[in-house]
Amino acid sequence: MTEGANKYQMAGIGEILWDLLPDGRQLGGSPMNVVYHCQAAGINSVIVSAVGKDKPGRDILEMVESKNNSTEYIQILDDYPTGTVSVLLNRGIPDFTIHENVAWDYISWSEKLKNLAKTIDALAFGSLAQRNRVSGDTIRQFISHMKPGSIRLFDINLRQHFHSLEILVESLQMASILKINDEELPVLANYLKLDGSVFQNVQLIIQKFNLDLVALTRGSNGSTLYTDNVVSVKNAPEVDIKDTVGAGDTFTGVLIAGLLKNRPIEEIHKDAVETAAWVCTQEGGTPAY
Repeated sequence: MTEGANKYQMAGIGEILWDLLPDGRQLGGSPMNVVYHCQAAGINSVIVSAVGKDKPGRDILEMVESKNNSTEYIQILDDYPTGTVSVLLNRGIPDFTIHENVAWDYISWSEKLKNLAKTIDALAFGSLAQRNRVSGDTIRQFISHMKPGSIRLFDINLRQHFHSLEILVESLQMASILKINDEELPVLANYLKLDGSVFQNVQLIIQKFNLDLVALTRGSNGSTLYTDNVVSVKNAPEVDIKDTVGAGDTFTGVLIAGLLKNRPIEEIHKDAVETAAWVCTQEGGTPAY
C-alpha cells in the first residue's frame, strides 16, 4: 500500500486553482474548499488534484501546506499551467470565468490513487473536473475502487458550459449523496425532464438514483436536507457578507464530517449552516478558523 493512503478518512478530487478576486488571489477549487473545511471539522482529509510546474503551482503547494492540508496527492505536471479562475463580485456574489486546458484537467490515474481510494470513507467530486476526459476517467476509476458503503458526495457545481446530461447522469449513478443549489436544481430537472415541485423533483431524483441524501442550498433563503424519512429545513443566519465564495463548499465539508461522525441530521445541518454563514463574512473560500 502506498505510504500515507490509510491516513485519510476523506478525499476531494478535482480542481485546485487560484481564484483571482478583485482584492487579490485566494486558494480555490470546490474540492479543495471541501477538504479544507472537512479537515477543520475534525476529519483527516486530502485533496487529489494537479498543478503546473510553475510559480503559481509552487505557490499553491505552499498555501495548502500552510493551511495544514496535505499535498501528497497533488500531481505536478510539466505540460499544463496551474488553474486560475477570474472572479468578479456583484454585491458579494461571485461571477466566475474558469480558464481551460490547465493542470487539473489532466489528473492521471495511478496505483497510488487506487490505494487511496480503497481506504477512504468519503469522497467529494463534481461535474467541473469531468469536463476533460483525462480527469473524468480518473474520477470514475477512483470511485469504482472505493469501499462499499462509503460516502460518495456529488457536488453538482454547474459552471459555465462545462456539463452535459451524460456527465450528470453518470455522476448521479456513482453518487450516494447529491449537493445542489436552487439555481442548479431547475437545470438538472430540465436535463432529467422532471416538471414537479421542488419536493417532488428531489424525491424523484432520490428514487431514480438510489441516493441516501440530497442537500439543497438556497443562499440567503436557507437550506434543506432530504432523506427517505427526514426533511430538515434551516434558515440562513443574517450576517454581514464579505463574499459568498466557498460557502456551499463549506456546507459540504461540514456535512461530510458530521455524517462520518454519525451525528444526527439536525445537528449536522445546524453546524453546516452556521459555518457556511461565517465563511460569508470572510474573504475567499478557505479563511483561517
